[in-house]
Amino acid sequence: MKALLFPGQGSQFVGMGLDLYNNYSIVKKIFTEADDKLGFKISKIILEGPDNELKLTKNTQPAILIVSYSIYKILKNEFNMDFNDYKYFAGHSLGEYSALVCAGSLDFNDALYLLHERGKAMQEAVPVGKGAMLAVLGVSLEEINFFITKIETTQVCEIANDNAYGQIIISGELNAIKKLQELLKTERKKTILLPVSAPFHCSLMKPAAEKMSNKINSVAFNNAYIEIITNVAAEPEKKAVNIKNLLIQQIYSKVRWRESILYMVNQGVNEFCEFGPGKVLTGLVKRITKSSKVTNINSNEDIKNFIK
Repeated sequence: MKALLFPGQGSQFVGMGLDLYNNYSIVKKIFTEADDKLGFKISKIILEGPDNELKLTKNTQPAILIVSYSIYKILKNEFNMDFNDYKYFAGHSLGEYSALVCAGSLDFNDALYLLHERGKAMQEAVPVGKGAMLAVLGVSLEEINFFITKIETTQVCEIANDNAYGQIIISGELNAIKKLQELLKTERKKTILLPVSAPFHCSLMKPAAEKMSNKINSVAFNNAYIEIITNVAAEPEKKAVNIKNLLIQQIYSKVRWRESILYMVNQGVNEFCEFGPGKVLTGLVKRITKSSKVTNINSNEDIKNFIK
């Protein structure tokens, strides 16, 4: 049994999708459509940079969708893949929008609009320099919760991403994050302060969720034709009304990626394929389940190998 995965923020790089753009007219069409919808040349930012423009959250989020969706459309339109043998789709944070577009729940143009607005709302929710995110390696969820209770602060410090065994991301206010980092250092635990512009997936993002609530609810969603394993529930969902509510909650809630992969494995999935830039999810899946086959597609060569 198979599942399709779509990456989130952090997988982007300048030039992603370039060989697809050069080899397939459908990709040129998708990039042009995105430029027209957003009202600026996001295609130029994706293909040529500069990197600091691509890294802006409001650009990163639609950019990754564009590349992931391009891969899906190449395989569907050029090579007649029907994806009927895929049991689930799942996406990491913004990747959930890619999953919804490919599962027929959300129109591509609507997803572009929502992700661009989502990126702006998330960036504006917390002043630059006030929030931070910290990767903690080699520590269990239970240990992290224990350490968070040990720091003396009234500031926000929460688990943002349960990515894999031994890879957890903490999000919150900068001073609280630094206190946690110092405590973990004394405990000889490895941490990495992430180069992000805002503290995603924690309660500080509730203002962004409020902004996005009206925008998400103003867009027409369909019931998905393939079950989506959502970040918030780590369980399958198909109903449009529930998907909308979960997307609003997702902005300030923990991304339950490890649990999502384990759910699919427990349902019989033994093959995962990641569509999109980078290989972040491929790496995470390998850490979560040793017995599953994992494939990553982000280039024309990958596509040719995939369809053999």
